[in-house]
Amino acid sequence: MGALPEIVGRDPFDALVIRTDYGDEAAWREVVADLTRRWGEDDESAPAVHLVEDPVWADRTPEEVLCAVRRDEELCVVFLADRVTMRSADRLLLALDVFEEEDDLDPMYYRELIDSPPPREFRTVPAEVHVVHANLSIGNMGFEEFAETAFAAPDRVHRSS
Repeated sequence: MGALPEIVGRDPFDALVIRTDYGDEAAWREVVADLTRRWGEDDESAPAVHLVEDPVWADRTPEEVLCAVRRDEELCVVFLADRVTMRSADRLLLALDVFEEEDDLDPMYYRELIDSPPPREFRTVPAEVHVVHANLSIGNMGFEEFAETAFAAPDRVHRSS
């Protein structure tokens, strides 16, 4: 597999969703329909999403995707429409924290962080993509807060509260 292309033309306010599974066209259409619906209280917010649908991304791992998208300095989260997305009834997307982990933390001061690193991914329903992206983009919430709500749920999926 070759190098992944740079994502171009994404508005910083658009959530980035990359399709990595191409086995079910109908499932993908459902995901797109969910992502392009108005959202928020009383559906007052227009969807802002940048969809990447290019077979060059097929079967790429989360690590490969993260390496490619980290070129975008304004990106804080990327969502993958992977095999789990296409096979799950709720079309669960994989949310990935774009920020790189610190490898050179001083154990004297960061023992707890080294021993228990924050979560780097979680699953969410398409309807929550805009909420997650918007809150992370403005620094209103941290990635780990969304991951914690997902991990606390019986199905380990972030959904609206």
